[in-house]
Amino acid sequence: MARLSLPCDEQTIRSLKVGDFVELSGRLITGRDAAHHWLIEQYRSEVAPYMAGSVIYHVGPVVKRHEDGSYSFVAAGPTTSIREEPYQADVIGRYGLRGVIGKGGMGPKTLAGLKEHGAVYFHAIGGAAQVLAESVKKVETVFQLAEFGVPEALWVIQVEDFPVVVTMDSHGGSLHTQVDGASKAKLDQLLGLSA
Repeated sequence: MARLSLPCDEQTIRSLKVGDFVELSGRLITGRDAAHHWLIEQYRSEVAPYMAGSVIYHVGPVVKRHEDGSYSFVAAGPTTSIREEPYQADVIGRYGLRGVIGKGGMGPKTLAGLKEHGAVYFHAIGGAAQVLAESVKKVETVFQLAEFGVPEALWVIQVEDFPVVVTMDSHGGSLHTQVDGASKAKLDQLLGLSA
């Protein structure tokens, strides 16, 4: 298993290939539907330094606020990524992201963006939200909390040994495309549509 410290450079990311298991440590930022719309509307200079060389995580966390005003993550399971397909490549390019974490993979526009900008898609384990939250060691800050609410806000977090697998790489490789193709071929075979 590879270990990757965030933020990182393009060369490091381009060394990763589909199928690589990776443990992420360092800073990443969360973002779902509202965040992606907000990031594309105009350049958000207040958030940009937290994104450069880092990773955006598609997650709607459960977050606890402590008496001293600090926050901690209680649950941090990935959400379905395909909803961000219209925006993801543009967000990667505009903010210098090196990766995306989510579940289910993404489509051809994002795959092209990963290749162009030197980024990867990391698949996180669904159904392990509490276990993944244990890798979140600190909440640094949060953006748009009042406007978007807890699940949709942009949380800047520090993680340690966060487990993921590369399922889309910066060379045009996509495990999701491979599985789709194999599944379609098997279905055609079962339906008697193939020779």
